[in-house]
Amino acid sequence: MNIIVAADHNWAIGKNNQLLVKIPADMKFFRETTTGKVVVMGRKTLESFPNGLPLKNRRNIVLTANPSYQVKDAIVVHSKAELDLELAKYNSDDIYVIGGASIYKLLLDECDTAHVTKIHYTYEADTYFPNLDEDPAWELVADSEEQTYFDLEYYFLKYRRKGSCGE
Repeated sequence: MNIIVAADHNWAIGKNNQLLVKIPADMKFFRETTTGKVVVMGRKTLESFPNGLPLKNRRNIVLTANPSYQVKDAIVVHSKAELDLELAKYNSDDIYVIGGASIYKLLLDECDTAHVTKIHYTYEADTYFPNLDEDPAWELVADSEEQTYFDLEYYFLKYRRKGSCGE
């Protein structure tokens, strides 16, 4: 399973249920990487999308504790066990965990690849992703040249869980 996330210098990922910054090349990378795949998210992440609608051309799976929560064109599950049963239907390589923080934390140990857009800036934030640089289970296996968006520097990084089958 994969994780995809954009994080600042301190691994912050959001504030007030919104991304810290929208970088067009990062959004394009996200779209190209996840199109045709399975995306797993929490309810608040779904509700942060335009009009609160599932992402097009992907199988959207939403985990929420709210038993009456339903959304058109998405699969809604209400427990980790129910999520596991649903995810078992798909090739693990085609599954991308896309947030938010509680979903990342819940599924990080089940993922073997993390695609991180690392932004060299420190934002005011209220939501964070686990620091993979300090986690001995993960190693950086690929990084891009420095990218810029106006005066913002960022990198596309790829981490792999140590001991997992890799590319």
